[in-house]
Amino acid sequence: MNWVGLYTFIRHEIKRMLRVFGQTILSPLISATLYIFIFGFVIGGRIDLIAGIKYITFVFPGILMLNIISSSFAHSSSSVFFARFVKSIEELLVAPLSYFEIVSGYVLGAVARAFIVAFGILVVGIFFDAVTLYHPFLFILHVIAIAIIFSLLGILIGLWAKNFEQLGAINIFVITPLTYLGGIFYSVHMLPAKIQFLTYSNPFFYFVDGIRNSMVGINEANTIVGFSIIVGLIIFLGILVIHLFKIGWRIRP
Repeated sequence: MNWVGLYTFIRHEIKRMLRVFGQTILSPLISATLYIFIFGFVIGGRIDLIAGIKYITFVFPGILMLNIISSSFAHSSSSVFFARFVKSIEELLVAPLSYFEIVSGYVLGAVARAFIVAFGILVVGIFFDAVTLYHPFLFILHVIAIAIIFSLLGILIGLWAKNFEQLGAINIFVITPLTYLGGIFYSVHMLPAKIQFLTYSNPFFYFVDGIRNSMVGINEANTIVGFSIIVGLIIFLGILVIHLFKIGWRIRP
């Protein structure tokens, strides 16, 4: 491992993030605050308990996950796309870094951004009395795992996209709908039995259920299935992205 090179790469990614602090950190914090206030505090105050807990406590893990996903995905996808756009990725490919180290640099930079955003949202949630941590270690593992999955997916989309419209299309038409249909604002048991399978077949449901279980000790999904999906996606996307870098897909002429 080229630790010096990897550290330099990660530091560059973090500095790039901090240069646009208002967009990368402040914006999701404001958005999360509005979600917590409107859906959790205002509307939630008129909703009965869900699974024996307050509505604001029930939806908070989903709001947190939503911002972890968007932050990690946006960071890596934009970073790879702009590197391709300005041809700086060619300099990165000739640097003394392996393909694994290059991918790790992008991923760790995105994970750092997701952690900063997650910590800020936790602070906001404390003011609204929405935060509990039932399994702190499990919570950290889920935050890292989800950030890794969507940073890898962001790299993949950053390599695939040919323009700005394609860069945002996956987030708008795939990630956002699946996120909202993954049980952020509702319990799967609130759905008619005939259509519950739609939520159970949504991988995003297992992401939010894992974070909710670590925070409030309640889970509605099979934990083994959720764990298998998370680990499987990390391995599959990691191998795929490293392979695409090796063959120079959308990178080399």
